[in-house]
Amino acid sequence: MAIEHDFFGLLDTGPDGSIFWSENVELGDQVVTVDLTAPDQDDVSTAALDLAAGLITSLEAVDVRARGAMVSELDDRTSEVIEFILQQQDSLGSDLEDLLVDVSGDLQIDVIRALQLVSLTILADEHGGDDPFAVLEYALDPDATDEVLLVNLGSDGEVMSVTSAE
Repeated sequence: MAIEHDFFGLLDTGPDGSIFWSENVELGDQVVTVDLTAPDQDDVSTAALDLAAGLITSLEAVDVRARGAMVSELDDRTSEVIEFILQQQDSLGSDLEDLLVDVSGDLQIDVIRALQLVSLTILADEHGGDDPFAVLEYALDPDATDEVLLVNLGSDGEVMSVTSAE
């Protein structure tokens, strides 16, 4: 069985009823991998697919909101964003400055600006639930994605949390 949607086209289901869709989307001068998944097609509503399509088509605005959420955590010295930045300083040392796209004198802001959006994963079955509906993955080096910041979005498209994944 399959689900058809104006944006995604025909979404085939696997033998277990799961759905998976993947596409590379351009965002400025970078390519972002966008995945839509659901373990059971019966848990995916048209509203969830519409929201997912909206996130993809407005990826630039979503990225701005996500980076704004990172900046808002800079006041909390125990935040995951601060810990991520400190970890990058420790592991990269003076090489960190080579990864910065704009050096303003505020290292924390410069690191957030330099982060590349590597992927957007949409968990279509989580629409309307308490768990993240979408996860944006950011890295300083897109080829070394073992140290990333994850921005979790709710079904309303708003930022739920920013976490690190090591």
